[in-house]
This record gives sequence, C-alpha cells and structure tokens, in this order.
Amino acid sequence: GDDSLMQEIQDYLRSGQIGETKLSSSQWSALVYVLLTSEQMMDEFNLKQFIGAQNTADEVLQKLLPVIKESRSVQLSDCGVTDEGCAALASALRSNPSHLRELDLTGNKLEASGVKLLSDGLKDPRCKLETLRLRGCGVTDEGCAALASALRSNPSHLRDLSLSFNKLGASGVKLLSDLLKDPHCKLEKFWLRDCGVTDEGFAALASALRSNPSHLRKLDLSFNKLGASGVKLSIPSHLRKLDLSFNKLGASGVKLLSDLLKDPHCKLEILWLSYCGVTDEGCAALASALRSNPSHLKYLHLSGNKLGASGVKLLSDLLKDPHCKLEKLW
Repeated sequence: GDDSLMQEIQDYLRSGQIGETKLSSSQWSALVYVLLTSEQMMDEFNLKQFIGAQNTADEVLQKLLPVIKESRSVQLSDCGVTDEGCAALASALRSNPSHLRELDLTGNKLEASGVKLLSDGLKDPRCKLETLRLRGCGVTDEGCAALASALRSNPSHLRDLSLSFNKLGASGVKLLSDLLKDPHCKLEKFWLRDCGVTDEGFAALASALRSNPSHLRKLDLSFNKLGASGVKLSIPSHLRKLDLSFNKLGASGVKLLSDLLKDPHCKLEILWLSYCGVTDEGCAALASALRSNPSHLKYLHLSGNKLGASGVKLLSDLLKDPHCKLEKLW
C-alpha cells in the first residue's frame, strides 16, 4: 500500500542509493510527496543525491519539478544539466508564486541554447531569483545577449551574478556593462574571474558603474587580461571590494591604481592585487595613496608579488599609522 511505498522511498533516501535505482512513476510521485513534506529539503535542493547510473540530471529535474518549484535554493553544480533541464528550471522560475532565490549551475555545459532557455525564465516578472551562478557553463557573447536582455526586462531582484570561467568576448562584456547602467539593476556582486576581460572591457564596466548610481559592492576581475591602461579610470564610490589578482598590471598599472585610491570619493575596503607584478616602487605608490586619503581600505592582498624589504617596510608602517584604516596585509 501507500505506507510501504513511502517507507521504500525513505529507505532509498537514507541509503543514498536513489540515483542508482530505476524508479517507477508511482515511486517518483511518492518521492515528490516525501520531499515536499520535508522542511529541510525545501530550503535547499541538491540534485547530486538523485542522479546516477539510472537517472540523468535532466530526467530528475523534470520528475521532481514540483519540489524544485517549492525550493528556495537549488544546487546543480557539475551534474550534467542540458537544454531539457534548463527548460524545467525556466518553468520553475516562472511559477506563481516563484520561491526560487538561489540557483547554482556551475560546471554544466549549458552553452548558448541552455542559457537562452534559462533566460526565458529570468525575464518573467514572477521570477524573484537573487543569486545565479553560471561558472564554467560555456556562456559566450550569444549567452550574454540572452542574459542581459532577460535581466533588463526583469532587473530588480538579482543581487549576485557569477559568470566566472566563461569565454566572454568584447561584445559580451559590453552587453553586461550596458545592463549595469540600467537604473533598475540591483546587482551587488558580480564575478567575472577568468573571462578574458581586456582593458577595453574593464573601461566599459567602469564607465557603466560611474554612470549609474549602482548598487554594486563587489567586482571580481581576477585572472583576466588587464594591463596598466585598464586602470586609468576612477573607482566608483559605491564599490567596496575589487579583485584584480593575476592581471599583469605591473609598476605603471599599480601607480595608476594608487592615484585612484587617493580620490576622496573612493570607499574601497578590500583590494586584491595578488600576482599583479607589484614591486617596491608599487608599494611606495600604494603607501603614499593610503596615507594621503585616510582611506577606507581595510584589507590589502599582495601575495605572489616580488616585494623587497623596503616595500614590505613601507606597508608595515601603514598598519601602525593611526590615520590609516588598514587592518590586515597579506
């Protein structure tokens, strides 16, 4: 009867064998019922425990769609989600009311078609998603166009967007910059690590952030192709965290960045410059900037740079300076 079916499903869940089990349609229905009545599952749905030799990610997403529609957070990283799964997720984003607030699709090869299907859900006014992670999903310029268009038509809920480890071209970065200009865009964290962003792309992003009294607090541009000329810009006053690690800024880039830190409007609190070619000369420029603008900077990451004794001393002295807000140096 129903009780033995429920018991069977509970046993499968406990044993962790559910991904290796070929479920009948009545077992899938029972599984949906069990999950919908479990409060913990509604908070975070993790696909990994349900996929295996017998069940692909796309199939599970379709069968457990009622559960996904009720979940606040859906974790799908490295699960092999493709177009069919994206279509199911889009329908969850469009549901009324939509409960989904966080969606992690890291490491799924969505490519342009999957991103486009997902974007159809994102543009729906019922979608209230706040965090979207698409790290290493094969997002290209075409995917950026679909995402930017969706987020422009329904911009007000997304707070945290990660597109790290995707090969974004110049036009993709430009489209995303235009999105940041939108006065309705409420993005607070934007992750673009290892996306092939060049000086030109950084200029477009910085200009967008200046033109819109934007909400962005954290910008990750580490592991990109920024050189010295990329930082000839002002740092928007609302930005609190900036990661430029693993970019070839060199002495001239660090000098230009130091000039930006002198700006009284700069309210940056955390700056990552690991492996950026910072030398003693760069340390002198940074130290002078942080002294002249009793700045807001609290944490400065300089690991992996070729600092000599004089550079280290200049920065260590800053930690002792009562006017300087610097608390920690790496």
